Amino acid sequence: MFTQVKSTIRHIAPNDLRGRNLIKVVYVVLESQYQSALSQAVREVNANHPNVAIEISGYLIEELRKPENYEEFQRDIASANIFIASLIFIEDLAQKVVAAVEPHRDNLDVSVVFPSMPEVMRLNKMGTFSLAQLGQSKSAIAQFMKKRKEKSGASFQDGMLKLLRTLPQVLKFLPIDKAQDARNFMLSFQYWLGGSAENLENFLLMLADKYVLESSKEQRTEESINYAAPVLYPDMGIWHPLATTMFEDVREYLNWYTGRKDISKDVKDPLAPCIGLVLQRTHLVTGDDAHYVAIVQEFESLGAKVLPVFAGGLDFSKPIEAYFYEPTTSRQLVDAVVSLTGFALVGGPARQDHPKAIDALKRLNRPYMVALPLVFQTTEEWLDSELGLHPIQVALQIAIPELDGAIEPIILSGRDGATGKAIALQDRVESVAQRALKWANLRRKPKLDKKVAITVFSFPPDKGNVGTAAYLDVFGSIHEVMKGLRNNGYDVQDIPETAKELMEQVIHDAQAQYASPELNIAYKMSVPEYEALTPYSQRLEENWGPPPGNLNSDGQNLLIYGKQFGNVFIGVQPTFGYEGDPMRLLFSRSASPHHGFAAYYTYLERIWSADAVLHFGTHGSLEFMPGKQMGMSGDCYPDQLIGTIPNLYYYAANNPSEATIAKRRSYAETISYLTPPAENAGLYKGLKELSELIASYQTLKDSGRGVPIVNSIMDKCRIVNLDKDINLPETDAKDMSSEERDNIVGMVYSKLMEIESRLLPCGLHVIGKPPTAEEAVATLVNIASLDRSEEEIFSLPRIIANSLGRDIDEIYKNSDAGILADVQLLQDITLATRAAVGSLVQEQTDAEGRVSLVSKLNFFKMGKKEPWVESLHKSGYSKVDTSALKPLFEYLEFCLKQVCADNELGGLLQGLEGEYILPGPGGDPIRNPDVLPTGKNIHALDPQSIPTTAAVQSAKTVVDRLLERNKAENGGNWPETVACVLWGTDNIKTYGESLAQIMWMVGVRPVADALGRVNKLELIPLEELGRPRIDVVINCSGVFRDLFINQMNLLDQGVKMAAEADEPLEMNFVRKHALQQAEEMGINLRQAATRVFSNASGSYSSNINLAVENSTWDSEAELQEMYLKRKSFSFNSDNPGVMDESRQIFETTLKTADATFQNLDSSEISLTDVSHYFDSDPTNLVASLRADGKKPASYIADTTTANAQVRSLSETVRLDARTKLLNPKWYEGMLSHGYEGVRELSKRLVNTTGWSATAGAVDNWVYEETNETFIKDEEMQKRLMNLNPHSFRKIVSTLLEVNGRGYWETSEENLDQLRELYQEVENRIEGIE
Repeated sequence: MFTQVKSTIRHIAPNDLRGRNLIKVVYVVLESQYQSALSQAVREVNANHPNVAIEISGYLIEELRKPENYEEFQRDIASANIFIASLIFIEDLAQKVVAAVEPHRDNLDVSVVFPSMPEVMRLNKMGTFSLAQLGQSKSAIAQFMKKRKEKSGASFQDGMLKLLRTLPQVLKFLPIDKAQDARNFMLSFQYWLGGSAENLENFLLMLADKYVLESSKEQRTEESINYAAPVLYPDMGIWHPLATTMFEDVREYLNWYTGRKDISKDVKDPLAPCIGLVLQRTHLVTGDDAHYVAIVQEFESLGAKVLPVFAGGLDFSKPIEAYFYEPTTSRQLVDAVVSLTGFALVGGPARQDHPKAIDALKRLNRPYMVALPLVFQTTEEWLDSELGLHPIQVALQIAIPELDGAIEPIILSGRDGATGKAIALQDRVESVAQRALKWANLRRKPKLDKKVAITVFSFPPDKGNVGTAAYLDVFGSIHEVMKGLRNNGYDVQDIPETAKELMEQVIHDAQAQYASPELNIAYKMSVPEYEALTPYSQRLEENWGPPPGNLNSDGQNLLIYGKQFGNVFIGVQPTFGYEGDPMRLLFSRSASPHHGFAAYYTYLERIWSADAVLHFGTHGSLEFMPGKQMGMSGDCYPDQLIGTIPNLYYYAANNPSEATIAKRRSYAETISYLTPPAENAGLYKGLKELSELIASYQTLKDSGRGVPIVNSIMDKCRIVNLDKDINLPETDAKDMSSEERDNIVGMVYSKLMEIESRLLPCGLHVIGKPPTAEEAVATLVNIASLDRSEEEIFSLPRIIANSLGRDIDEIYKNSDAGILADVQLLQDITLATRAAVGSLVQEQTDAEGRVSLVSKLNFFKMGKKEPWVESLHKSGYSKVDTSALKPLFEYLEFCLKQVCADNELGGLLQGLEGEYILPGPGGDPIRNPDVLPTGKNIHALDPQSIPTTAAVQSAKTVVDRLLERNKAENGGNWPETVACVLWGTDNIKTYGESLAQIMWMVGVRPVADALGRVNKLELIPLEELGRPRIDVVINCSGVFRDLFINQMNLLDQGVKMAAEADEPLEMNFVRKHALQQAEEMGINLRQAATRVFSNASGSYSSNINLAVENSTWDSEAELQEMYLKRKSFSFNSDNPGVMDESRQIFETTLKTADATFQNLDSSEISLTDVSHYFDSDPTNLVASLRADGKKPASYIADTTTANAQVRSLSETVRLDARTKLLNPKWYEGMLSHGYEGVRELSKRLVNTTGWSATAGAVDNWVYEETNETFIKDEEMQKRLMNLNPHSFRKIVSTLLEVNGRGYWETSEENLDQLRELYQEVENRIEGIE
């Protein structure tokens, strides 16, 4: 468990009663700052009060998860007089509190609950005053509460404060006794917000006097109980540990500051850096402020002024606006802001108001860091945990502040288990202070002196791969960025004329004509220098031996590769170092960074003295180095490597999950870039000829020429290998009925349309070059093809179909079934959609083909028809509903501007100037156009917000199709187990569809709480499910594990609910298998129902991708062993603090799998675009584990279009090969980028071979056609060799390798040609002319 602390440490009883009245108090709170103040108050009463003694028991909400703590709590409540609770916003625990307290509410003398979820608030009881009717009755207070509830949680607490001020008016309307009780309730709130030990002592005495002893007047000892009125502190103000009072005016504070005798002149200097701190008022009033004192001291000792502000409510934007500006000139007073609350700026743990927060921060325009105190763990628990920070705290205090644009979630303070007080963690305090000052320094340092270290990556390690990044033309982009920096006043020297020359200077001669195998060496670091400047270098020796080692070294020194251009350095990040070592790839935990890797970052910070590092593109390996998952300690490698350098990171907008890892583990501020403009794949060669045959069939089918054409169509299908995807009969067309012929043509046509309309990113993106209007058309067509129910916008195909009296979903279904008339109709609708959207774009385009920013959409005044209505009429759809078109096209016009806006360079310049970079979601621009414009600081989403209801709906459709298809292919039997994979990015883009799919398979549904958060499931009854519960094995990617541990918890609970359901085994495969496993392994049912697996904490991927990319494997068994070793760590909701090695359960469950299943969620990332998909694929592994050796069916769900499909794995691989690798439109688009384009080709080929290795899913013809296209075509072969000989060598060696491994059979002459070519390119690289 995360929290090991026993609640009993908070129990205090008087030593002797001396005939006094004993009062029992029980409290439950979210955070521990009230613990020490309350304990002090009670000790004070017990020592000195003449007629009252108090016995108190306290609980932190998170501790109630432990059964023994919860039972203790129930026992305490049973005999309590007073119950107090505050800030209970975690739903499952809120319900536990209600369940324990509700039965005893009538026996309690008084129950006081401060802002919490409504069901907890209803436990309030104070004489006649109660909130039991919260939100139901007509009384003034209830009305007020109701209004508050509708607004955000932040204003709820602010509202309570306002109510304190307006109370006298409200009380006029209440009967006398009620008014008295309501007044006491508000008084209680004032005492509580006052928070000091003396306020809390008076609070307890007031309750005793008015409610506990009131009832026993007769026995009561005569003396009355005296207590003072609450001591009020300002709601918001400025605090400094050395000031005797709190300031409410910034000028008074600054006067006091300059009058101080204890600080040096430098700190008082008007030009000294000034850091704004945002504090939680409760820590100040309860005196639990050691960590605040430490950080103030740290900043001042580093020569900075501090301006620490606080607020009483949950809206921290108020003190920012009140105190961070100079009152007369409204100039910002601070250079950077560090919030120490750990909460969202507006709303804290309750509901948040992000737009309000972003407005305040945008106006201030300063870097905004949110450091956090440990809330649910003690210092030791956090240090000992591999997971690091507690999952609930990750959700509340890292994920949610990121939506405000927060960066650098560094833990600032620990917590003492016994007293509950915050403890400053000295090394973390120093880290926060130094990093904040570096950000502040970016604002203050002249541009001419500022040094920027651009870092590029090289995966897999090979000279042909330097500058890899997803969808990015890296050197082209760096060239643009360098020019941008120079024009902006930075000192950038000797920028080469072209991107190609730039690349050659960094990696020396890409064409390898002059025997230059090495990259350019920027610096040689001697071992003594390395050891002196790299304090953690000794820890690396366990994995890598003494420095310099043999990576990035010449045997004597460590080598830093790169080149300096004035104040810009372009360096190459070293790789993991174990890619080529089959032994290391089998370790279940990843190795530490090697000496060369550490030396690179030491060089940037300590020798070259970079002011900022810019990691260029998605993605490097710094943030994936071993360490805690979240909440780094000083011993975690990412924290040690990045040191104190501000880290800016260009990241693909469609990859929010890995971007989030970079933000949380390596403190990056991400800046999003666009993926390349999408185009339709189109048809080419044989596929094009096939579509011409279909067109002639449709015009000639009734003239008797139809039969021979159908025969030609079937022959042609066999030639282009479409017969694998369509069941073609062996009979001659003349022996078929005309319906059968129509249906065959319909099936072929439907398949061709699927290929033709597939979206693919064409070429690579260059930063600072937004797409032209024309390039945006395909993206907009896809945006127009999705219904958006939240905005009440219908898709264009639906509007067109409605005008014909048809339902688009039915047309999709018929088209999939090959009903020729509807295949043709769908094609017509698609073409009409493209034409209509094209007409909008044309209307908006200026002479240069860019989008004009002036809206031209005011046709209404001119009495003309809008161009898209005209276009639809021209296509023959005269009955379209123009009122439905209007909102759709207004939305498309907005999206068009977003797609073509350009702030990628702007965002970077803001970051380098130490300004605030606007936050924005990451994801798929087609599903969520809010991702645009790019150049924003990417965030993921609140992990408790998924799956959404829409996601649950689409998940159901996909799973039903999957199960139906598998059942049909499996002799009418349901699959008993499905092996699934969960990805971080997919779940962010689709708002949890793949999560919801697994829930629907098992037969559980997510239930949202009053704040709309999902932390709970319920079992769907079998009657409603209408089929057996399917068992699952869930493999979570390392990134999913880091971001969505709450969801792993939910899934584990869901599977266990199913396993424990008393149902017939033939209707519940989860229970069936778990019972068998429990018996075989001698464990209990809950342990046997373990189904949620991932890597060990701090490790990522099964390493199969590294083995395949670097050809470091002999047999498939070796790859399977990597998978079992690295992916068999299980998550257990009964003990959530650790990932347990559970290989035996993992294997016995995989044995039962009848199907494997993955999701594709967006057009630009498909199965062969990245190595992640095959890296996680267990298909051949399951076959080797199954007793019958049967290979499971493998399916891929494709939800990239409105018409979701479930295809087999090999169908998907074929579709990918046809639309990308073998498609002239795609490879020519890539090759237009030269060197980088050849690398993209070789990457696709290697990823294709990965599917042969893990699933045997690649047909022979795919390799054969690749060889035809790139090797046998003389001209093509020369082009590739000249552009990037290293990557061309990889293409040749990969083809030879797939043949050698038995995945491709081909003629001897093809192999001879490949061997000769290999020799030729080898000689060229080695420089033998």
